[in-house]
Amino acid sequence: MLMSGQEYRESLRRYHPRVFINGRAVASVADELLLAPGVNGVALTYDFALREDHAPLMRTSRPDFAGGQPVNRMIAIPASTQDLLDKLEAVRLVCQETGCAQRYLGGDALSAIQQATARMDAELNTSYGERFRAWLERVYAEDLTLGVAMTDGKGDRSLRPSQQANPDAYVRIVERRKDGVVLRGVKAIITGAPYMHELLVMPGRNLTSADADYAVCCAVPVDAENLVLAARPAGRPGESAAKFSARYGQSTAVALFDRVFVPWDRVFLADEWRHSGDLTRHYATHHRHTCIGARAGFGDLLIGAGVLMTEANGLNLDHTAHLRAAMVDLIQIVEGFFACGVAASVYGVADPAGVMMPEPVFANIGKLLLATQIYDMHRLAHTVSGGLIVTLPGPEEDHNPATAGRLSDLLAGRSDIPYEKRIEVARFVEDLTASHQAGWYSVISLHGGGSPEAMQREIWRQYPVADQVALVERLLERGVLADNTRPMRRRRQPGRCCALGCEAPDAPLTPPASLR
Repeated sequence: MLMSGQEYRESLRRYHPRVFINGRAVASVADELLLAPGVNGVALTYDFALREDHAPLMRTSRPDFAGGQPVNRMIAIPASTQDLLDKLEAVRLVCQETGCAQRYLGGDALSAIQQATARMDAELNTSYGERFRAWLERVYAEDLTLGVAMTDGKGDRSLRPSQQANPDAYVRIVERRKDGVVLRGVKAIITGAPYMHELLVMPGRNLTSADADYAVCCAVPVDAENLVLAARPAGRPGESAAKFSARYGQSTAVALFDRVFVPWDRVFLADEWRHSGDLTRHYATHHRHTCIGARAGFGDLLIGAGVLMTEANGLNLDHTAHLRAAMVDLIQIVEGFFACGVAASVYGVADPAGVMMPEPVFANIGKLLLATQIYDMHRLAHTVSGGLIVTLPGPEEDHNPATAGRLSDLLAGRSDIPYEKRIEVARFVEDLTASHQAGWYSVISLHGGGSPEAMQREIWRQYPVADQVALVERLLERGVLADNTRPMRRRRQPGRCCALGCEAPDAPLTPPASLR
């Protein structure tokens, strides 16, 4: 059953996680000022799913899950290319309002876990898939929000998990019991952890037989005994200059597992180290695909703010060529990486588990583009906005009798745009591009879902270089097309050169949110 944003807030009161922010224990996540912008952002994903005008994007259903009842798109497992397209657009839509939808990470993880459990059941005769499905039915029935605990502390990064001086640098199984497993270790960079309902613990890398204890995937309630969350504030709550992030933001947390017990019916991988790499890669592909939609929504905010700022400065973009060129560059960046997300959706590859995987080359290229161009997006927003966005006096001066009148006279722009409106949009641009919150957006765009090097490695691994080599060899009439000795020659990209893995969207494509 779909919840509303208010019902989501009330549901948080049924959980009692141990959360610390700035060294202080949080009494109630739902009522904590420093977490309010993050709670607001997740709540919007619930409210949007109840709006009939957003229903085609924000809701879906499958007869084989939840009895065919509606499921929020943020946690739905895509079964078709249309599902991938709708998820991409839904994430962009929410991020146009909130900057980061947060909740979609849980949906990415669910897709990867369904793929991994189906493969393990088929190869190893396990029952992980049945366990996962039973737990997933509850997630859908209660419309839960899920955090992803994948990134470990990692310790000395030149060493594998089992080689660390401190074995708790990665989360691992320290005890196997008849009724479940016991976990110790640390997970870092967990998006929205304090105001999630449950955390999905997942391996964050390839593992070897020596690392078998670290091969674990399971669902843990956020208030599980012996689980502690050390979190950052979400956004810039309570700051009068924060025109965006005082309302919407995102907390991240480090999760400390100190002998946390997990029953077997919540365990979806334990010791099967050979499958950890596939689970990690599948999640990464799903997540990089949805990250494209997220940063496109953020880009829409920059585009809109840039136009408003130039107008407030008294300039007309139709007649100011250098600023118009900068705006076109910004649009080109945003729609360029979003187009990769569309391509990854259209060329999606059906998995035997019933999951539609985004085409990995396009998904990774799109994520690589946004990761490396986020700084250009900020630069272009600065170019069209001018230096006022970081040199303004603080909001307190707007109410200071000694300065307010003169400031409003001397810092006004166009006569038809009040000083207050000009200053408001200037502080909005500052919040998005030049505050400590803006720095957070930059770093999370660069490293979220993996570093650029991880995307580059996956692009090289997946790209059909052999096809292009064969093309040139054929044109040169070198007569070596029958040579199958090179491993690279057998690598092909599904969906690009044959019907295998391709599926046309089920219905005419919905116009992109940015163009509606």
